[in-house]
Amino acid sequence: MSHRPNEVLQHRPGPRPAPRSGPIRHGAVGGASRPLGRRCALPLAVPRRAPSVVGCGGCRSRRAGGGGGRRRAGGHSARGRSMAAAVVHRGPAGWWRWHRRVMVCSRTMASKTPVGFIGLGNMGNPMAKNLVKHGYPVIVYDVFPEACKEFQDLGAQVTESPADVAERADRIITMLPSSPHAKEVYTGGNGILKKVKKGSLLIDSSTIDPAVSKELAKAAEKTGAVFMDAPVSGGVGAARAGNLTFMVGGVEQEFNAAKELLTCMGSNVVYCGEVGTGQAAKICNNMLLAISMIGTAETMNLGIRLGLDPKLLAKILNMSSGRCWSSDTYNPVPGVMEGVPSANNYQGGFGTTLMAKDLGLAQISATSTKTPVPLGSQAHQIYRMMCAKGYALKDFSAVFQFLREEESL
Repeated sequence: MSHRPNEVLQHRPGPRPAPRSGPIRHGAVGGASRPLGRRCALPLAVPRRAPSVVGCGGCRSRRAGGGGGRRRAGGHSARGRSMAAAVVHRGPAGWWRWHRRVMVCSRTMASKTPVGFIGLGNMGNPMAKNLVKHGYPVIVYDVFPEACKEFQDLGAQVTESPADVAERADRIITMLPSSPHAKEVYTGGNGILKKVKKGSLLIDSSTIDPAVSKELAKAAEKTGAVFMDAPVSGGVGAARAGNLTFMVGGVEQEFNAAKELLTCMGSNVVYCGEVGTGQAAKICNNMLLAISMIGTAETMNLGIRLGLDPKLLAKILNMSSGRCWSSDTYNPVPGVMEGVPSANNYQGGFGTTLMAKDLGLAQISATSTKTPVPLGSQAHQIYRMMCAKGYALKDFSAVFQFLREEESL
């Protein structure tokens, strides 16, 4: 919501009002004087025919306006300052003006603040593109320079290291394959934390070990930056459509600042708790996904061997109690659905090697918490076997093909 900074209020002749005793806190009604604190202390608009000052609801957010670094008590970026507002009164001495600097709370202004994005793979590429579509100037880096080429064509700035991204942007999103990659990007010799600006917001959408997320959060805190984990669910299709689900862990007061960016890429942004809880939610989800995909593949394979048409069987499953995401949205059998990896020789989508990695994280967490996960353990073994037998780069739904090949041995 943009404010109208040059609103003019006319009063009937009368005595000149006494000067205000202190700054007006943004959001105050009736012009009450309040302590400034560290929040925006200025009125943003003055309504006609009324002496009260109306504040901006947006300024109640943690990072209204979306930029300029982290602020402990909210408020606007200096980048969002507008021209002086004027209130005009008429008194015995004639016309006089009272000027006050104000700030503008506006998504348009926020969109002009650069956002760094590191990791332009199958998921990161469409995520970063959605930020561009929403008007954010993007500063990108990927270990493979060719991944940055199309972003350069879109007008994005391309850098030579994560540290260079941190030098140019105070809001950075990372989407990386694994815990070692995340450590390198954040704490390596040319990592983000080498040149990060104090007050920067760092959002990691990788799926990594929750313990590593906590470790990176502590390292970021030492530099004065804020780290949040925000892994995603939904796959490449949802990334392209901007329909991802983000599971966010971190300081709750910073959630709205992260959500402003994440809603450009996802339709669901859920706060899970402290740093690491976003990762915990993600690995639990992926363990269930792997188990259900294997179950769907086994079921479809059995039905086909019993003489059922795979499309008919999928239809029956999807109107019955066996229905799940793997059967009705991401069916693993070629020819049953269009627009999914199984219809494209299992290319694209969520790689088998990544699923094996996520299941490994679930196993580590299960061991550390002494939690029995027998089906999760079996799923982990199956996906590790797939990687060893040439399926590492295929979508994880290729487990259907793997099972069919295994039965012929």
